Amino acid sequence: MAKVVVIGAGMGGLSAAARLRAKGHEVLICEQSGTLGGKLARYAQDGFVFDTGPSLLTLPAVYRDLFLKTGGALEDSIDIQGLDTAFAYTWSDGAHARLPGVGPARIAASLGDALGGSAEDDWRRFIERAGRMWAVTRRPFLEAPLKGWRTLAPLARDADALRTVAPWKTLRGVARQYLHDPRLITLADRYATYAGSDPRRAPAVLATIPYVEQTFGAWHISGGLATLADALVKRCTDIGVEFHTDCDVRTILSNDNGAHGVRLTDGTKISADIVVANADASTVYGSMVTDQRAGPARRKLKRTTPSLAGFVLMLAVRGRTPGVAHHNVWFPANYDAEFDAIFSRRAHAVDDPTIYACVPDDPKMRPDDDHESWFILVNAPRHSESPGTGEIDWCEEGKAERYADHIVARLAERGVDLRSRILWRQIRTPADLQASARAPGGSIYGTSSNGARSAFLRPANVSPVPGLFLVGGSSHPGGGLPLVAMSGDIVAATIGRAT
Repeated sequence: MAKVVVIGAGMGGLSAAARLRAKGHEVLICEQSGTLGGKLARYAQDGFVFDTGPSLLTLPAVYRDLFLKTGGALEDSIDIQGLDTAFAYTWSDGAHARLPGVGPARIAASLGDALGGSAEDDWRRFIERAGRMWAVTRRPFLEAPLKGWRTLAPLARDADALRTVAPWKTLRGVARQYLHDPRLITLADRYATYAGSDPRRAPAVLATIPYVEQTFGAWHISGGLATLADALVKRCTDIGVEFHTDCDVRTILSNDNGAHGVRLTDGTKISADIVVANADASTVYGSMVTDQRAGPARRKLKRTTPSLAGFVLMLAVRGRTPGVAHHNVWFPANYDAEFDAIFSRRAHAVDDPTIYACVPDDPKMRPDDDHESWFILVNAPRHSESPGTGEIDWCEEGKAERYADHIVARLAERGVDLRSRILWRQIRTPADLQASARAPGGSIYGTSSNGARSAFLRPANVSPVPGLFLVGGSSHPGGGLPLVAMSGDIVAATIGRAT
């Protein structure tokens, strides 16, 4: 059995660590901060609790498999709850749809009731196509190591599968093929942002995201999604994974045989047979690895487009808001202007953004029944103190406060005025995410999925340096709670075959 050092205690690193330890390996996690769970975190004050990272659990089977194979059922550790009404969508023309948490047919019917015309049939056909995409791509693109363009070889030999996935089409393009109501196209566009991307450039296969959400359900965890991180940390601890917090890795050590340990910022050296990096790939290849064999991976990363970032408001609100759902989205009149603002060379904060709000009806996340915890997120350009392509300086004096005021005012214009009921607020900018999670520029998902080649530019789990593996949202298969756990499974299985 091998000695494994895992750099970073995000959900990808924790997933890989748990699986490797369950296989008998000696596993040590080095986490640069004092907390565990990475971007899956919480903020709590005065009885108000907010998930500051993911606020939605999809494809829970991924975590059920992880927990079962490392010691016991997931439901023994957390309380997973279904949502009768998961999403409330409001368009700029005042149209409003409330969608159930699971069931493509029920969701299509709800859209038909809200939007009329052919909306129900159109959405149903769109999701059916997405389901066929899922069947074709799930195994080669999500559950196995990425092998560059060779991954496409079986697909290229199957004409029906190739037409189904349509790698030459964008998400916007395939949506227009099925959806006649522009409001439905806007809804489909939103799923590109789940991968930090522009729907006009992201591949059509991202249609699998709403398929997964609607087929396998949108789930909440009692007490907030950060409870899942707590449970996984406990599972790792229970089975013997060793944790070192405030343990900052500076260099991944390697020789002719490959990676053989890490050196900390204080000079301490930790030897290992295998290194698993759950840090952003641009940091791994940009500063941690000096091995010349990493050169091609480093150059490939330079050809990618960083994902969008996010501007967050956490509001402690007095009273209850009629009609608010667990997840709420208010769309602007011009969605394209949002992506232009974020991904253009002259990036700027979006003036009229899509506003997403998570308002859990969860007694564990508010002080009492007469208060609400509002987590508001808007898409934003990345942070840089020397702004360039697709970046702005979020640390500029007063910028965050002014933009927070602007967002709350925009929400009031859309019919939900919280201003007289806000007890206090906390702001998190892309600069804050960069500082807390070492996410370059505050990118939520590492690289975006913009462009047909984006999947093949994303760093592979198996690095060019023998004995070094990458796990987490910036590596294959991508960001989001299910995918980072899948990356942990891929890494653990690959190491298992090699040792």
